[in-house]
Amino acid sequence: MKKKLRGIGLALATPFDEKNRVDFKGLERLTEHVLKEDIDYLVLLGTTAESATLKNEEKNDIIRCIHSLNKKKVPIVLSIGGNNTEKVIKKIEQTQIFYFEAFEAILSIVPYYNRPSQEGIYQHFKQIVEKTKAKIILYNVPSRTGSNILPKTVLRLSKEFENIVAIKEVSGSLIQSYEIIKEKPKHFSVISGDDILALPTILGGGDGLISVLGQGLPNVFSQMVHHALEGNVKESFKHYYQMLDLMNLIYKEGNPSGIKSLLHILNVCESYVRLPLVRASEILSRKIEEAYKRYIKICTV
Repeated sequence: MKKKLRGIGLALATPFDEKNRVDFKGLERLTEHVLKEDIDYLVLLGTTAESATLKNEEKNDIIRCIHSLNKKKVPIVLSIGGNNTEKVIKKIEQTQIFYFEAFEAILSIVPYYNRPSQEGIYQHFKQIVEKTKAKIILYNVPSRTGSNILPKTVLRLSKEFENIVAIKEVSGSLIQSYEIIKEKPKHFSVISGDDILALPTILGGGDGLISVLGQGLPNVFSQMVHHALEGNVKESFKHYYQMLDLMNLIYKEGNPSGIKSLLHILNVCESYVRLPLVRASEILSRKIEEAYKRYIKICTV
């Protein structure tokens, strides 16, 4: 199975206006902003998109908007997950019927709140892949879910089901990523979901990055990831260190508050978020702007 999800994927934010409505003009600018660069795929309606506070109608409108702008230029991954296995399966089935083959894969989070055992996590994804025709990307982010899918469980799933094609790994543990990379089947990709850990993951045999900051700086992130995949370590780290301050800052008050502050500085969209999230503080926004100016100065030297 050819790996289509290799390289740089971008987890797109959802712009809002001052009345808390989806800002489709801002979404168009954001989509056009990233598609003009050498990115490899888009990820829709994930954590960065504030999917938890989007209505179903809004989600459908967002999908249609981005599809109309993308025009099959790059593959699209759609996030569908939850802690009710039956509901996740039903949602994937409905999406496949409505959108047919519009999505390269489904990004599905490890069940949260319930805190299932490793066997429970295995059975959750087993049911999903057996009852749908979707390619599944496992999404491991213990800081949000309270559950960590261990390498042994990831390898069990990836070896038993060819339609489980990748993991977006955000455990914060490089060793965990390396343990998966060491034993994984050829069809399976290990994708960093952490901008800061992307380079060591890729250089250790990973297949790329699903980035948050990359939607603000798509050109340089694309270069960083592609250089790393080609083994150009020096060039990839040159870009990495140019962006390191911003990588740290955008998460200081939560995601996507930080990246939306940067997108506002770039005149791509406003920085509004929906409760319970709040906009980045003035102090943080100022630090992000200062870091961006330093980045621009470094890049133009």
